[in-house]
Amino acid sequence: MNIIVCIKQVPNTKEVRINTETNNIIREGVPSILNPADANAIEAALSIREKKGGTVCAVSMGPQQSADVLQEALDMGADRGILLSDRMVAGSDTLATGYALSAMIKTLNADLVLCGAEAIDGCTGQVGPIIAENLGWPQFTYVNSVEITNGCLKIKRDMRDTFELYECKLPAVVCVLKGINIPRKSKDSDKRPEIISVKEIDAEEEYLGMKGSPTRVSKIVFSGKSMSSFVSVDGSLPVRSRIRILMNGGMSPKKISFVRGEAKELADRILEDEVLRGQIVK
Repeated sequence: MNIIVCIKQVPNTKEVRINTETNNIIREGVPSILNPADANAIEAALSIREKKGGTVCAVSMGPQQSADVLQEALDMGADRGILLSDRMVAGSDTLATGYALSAMIKTLNADLVLCGAEAIDGCTGQVGPIIAENLGWPQFTYVNSVEITNGCLKIKRDMRDTFELYECKLPAVVCVLKGINIPRKSKDSDKRPEIISVKEIDAEEEYLGMKGSPTRVSKIVFSGKSMSSFVSVDGSLPVRSRIRILMNGGMSPKKISFVRGEAKELADRILEDEVLRGQIVK
């Protein structure tokens, strides 16, 4: 079985900055990491290989520095790592990225393609499905369990309030959720990533890079500080009653008031309420 894992080098979102003129992420000077969900996809692929045999090939697209994450995949145990690095794919949106990766995958005789559910620098979750559409293969998203039994793919999708179980004949594209497994520790490998250009895949230029990217980022707005909340409970009630209310919402909505605000504001409000009830002497 030949398993392909699509991975991406992403900026550490804790230190991300935006170019206000182009609305693009400023990658220079920002530490780059392996997209977290992609590490789970690598682990899933390696686990399948250990049980069913075959090979695992990690692929990526981007500048030559993206070879670093492919080296991580090789150090985890992947058999091969291939980077598509070419000026013709620069500026690709998800549509052009999915097209380029699918063109590369077509040259690799794949049985199964694994992707992370989404990348933390865009959070669109679109590249995996686009790859599947270009290949004409079945696709599954939000997957938190993947197995191969008697040549049949068995997956479980996490739909938050329920799970969905599916079986499918290979080949297929599977997009796995972050945290579905614990990625193994890496060991130094003597294998090194291969770097290829567009000339080595069968792709049409009009679908690559800026030419093949119909979407443009027109504006980026940063969200405000996250708001927290607490439940205001009548302090005159016995301790057991107050604990019960906090644990299982035993009070009717009319008797519970939710107060929203930033951490310091909430702390001041709680203190003020306790002072008014005479439980704290200020």
